[in-house]
Amino acid sequence: MTSRQYIDVHIIQTVPPANLNRDDQGNPKEAHFGGTRRSRVSSQAWKRATRLHFTERISPQDLGTRTKRIAGKLAERIGDIAQVDTATASRLTGALLTPLGITAGRKEGDTAYLFFYGRRQLDAVAALVGDRAAELAALDDEKLAAEIKQLPVRDTFRTGHPIDVALFGRMVADIPALNVDAAVQVAHALSTHTTELEFDYYTAVDDENEKEETGAGMIGTIGFNSATLYRYATIGMHQLVDNLSDEKSAADAVVQFLTSFARSMPTGYQNSFAHHTLPRLVAVTVRTDQPVNLVSAFEEPVTPATETRAGIAPASIQRLAREQLTAVRAWGNAPAFTAHCHTLAPEHGETVGVLEEAFGAPRSFDVLLTDVRTHLTGGEA
Repeated sequence: MTSRQYIDVHIIQTVPPANLNRDDQGNPKEAHFGGTRRSRVSSQAWKRATRLHFTERISPQDLGTRTKRIAGKLAERIGDIAQVDTATASRLTGALLTPLGITAGRKEGDTAYLFFYGRRQLDAVAALVGDRAAELAALDDEKLAAEIKQLPVRDTFRTGHPIDVALFGRMVADIPALNVDAAVQVAHALSTHTTELEFDYYTAVDDENEKEETGAGMIGTIGFNSATLYRYATIGMHQLVDNLSDEKSAADAVVQFLTSFARSMPTGYQNSFAHHTLPRLVAVTVRTDQPVNLVSAFEEPVTPATETRAGIAPASIQRLAREQLTAVRAWGNAPAFTAHCHTLAPEHGETVGVLEEAFGAPRSFDVLLTDVRTHLTGGEA
């Protein structure tokens, strides 16, 4: 694939009192937007939630892992594959990783930075020495290094990426040749309305406290807020095809991303707030000109009393749909494909009408995923 193609994802999601993503003071992250204070969830927080959601549905062997302990993990794999002792596996691991130039960390065996790689990639590197482990281990350091230099270690880390590495990319500052350009960009989630930071004052009772002793065993506060969030991400299909080498694998990865991005939730203080909501709206567009973030719809904060009088979420959805229509009318370049899934009630008929005008007929989330895949692979959805 040479032409550019972007899959834009727009989500409206209501979250009850929660602290999804804390700042350095332990309070929910915020941002000024449109002149007022808004709730914010960082892109890093939601990308990690999406990656963790992958692990609930996809085999670990087909996913990547981000760690400073790649040397130890590679030694484990060499030990398993070649059936050699720990010292031999560690020596072969050092010989394999040294030519890459990965900087060592402060702790023995750690790298200086988190390295994001696929488990199958690590198995493939271990297999490079698996059949020759005894022969290589018998060489002195100079001859071992010369033999290892002939092996395609770097190429093995540059190909066969798992979908999470292909989607989110990899940066190795010291070794640009190992970088993988990310196919996905995720915006910081932002509330569509003004929010206020609140505090939950809590006490913990000592179960063994004698009746005559009064007072709590522990007291404290947790900052929280409530928000209807606008979440946006865009996938560069052309970059994803480049990272995964074929269009079918890239279309499958898009469906996996849409599923986990829509259904995942950051886990900050989840035991205290149980904030497990699903989106009120998921809208997807496929464009061939450029990605378009529709956050401008919320520069003026939504207030339910001046919109549909039906709550923040329906008013936010109507704003988003009108922004989509305005952008297409003003700038042209209508999307090549649009689809959406919503949970609005029949009494929100006006909003449903605007939504259909902007993103076509509604469909279930499963059908939306099927139709996106069909469109990306050249069929008619």
